[in-house]
Amino acid sequence: MSQVLQGSLFDQAEEIGPGPLAGVRRTVLGAGAWIDVLPGWLRGADALYERLAGDVPWQAERRQMYERMVDVPRLLKFYGAGRELPHPALGAARDALSAHYAEELGEPFTTAGLCFYRDGRDSVAWHGDRIGRGAREDTMVAIVSVGAPRDLVLRPVGGGPSVRRALGHGDLIVMGGSCQRTWEHAIPKSARAVGPRISVQFRPSGVR
Repeated sequence: MSQVLQGSLFDQAEEIGPGPLAGVRRTVLGAGAWIDVLPGWLRGADALYERLAGDVPWQAERRQMYERMVDVPRLLKFYGAGRELPHPALGAARDALSAHYAEELGEPFTTAGLCFYRDGRDSVAWHGDRIGRGAREDTMVAIVSVGAPRDLVLRPVGGGPSVRRALGHGDLIVMGGSCQRTWEHAIPKSARAVGPRISVQFRPSGVR
């Protein structure tokens, strides 16, 4: 299931895998929430996109929305703790993130949720990862994006100025502190012509 991707001129690495995390930049959002961002962290991201798009057994889901069932506007695949990930680069990325944030997080990242945004019609609504411990504890969610950039937008719960980051071609964002409780995030639909994107969300145990 391969969608047409316009490759990045800056992603010509033959090796697929994470780079150093020394250049990650933190933005304090307020109320105990923060984000870390590192553009182009995953080398060979366009090649990895092609592998994941074609090899992952993507699932189309339907969910209850008020009184009717609707299609989830993206494809999904979840890999629980101990499951083999669909490419070795994802395991290397998870291990590198676990090592970098070991002191601050206090535990490793264990699960990987993959989302395939095929075009601008695919999206995810405003939400926080509050199923499980994220509803009551500070935690982290690390997202690596491959494929074409899409905007990730964050806003405070209850309203306020939003923060927008375009993520693709190997970019990393980590949402930490109280971010899942005090802020919401979304991938809005886009009327512009946008290419396909796959995001990989690494989470610690008990956070969804």
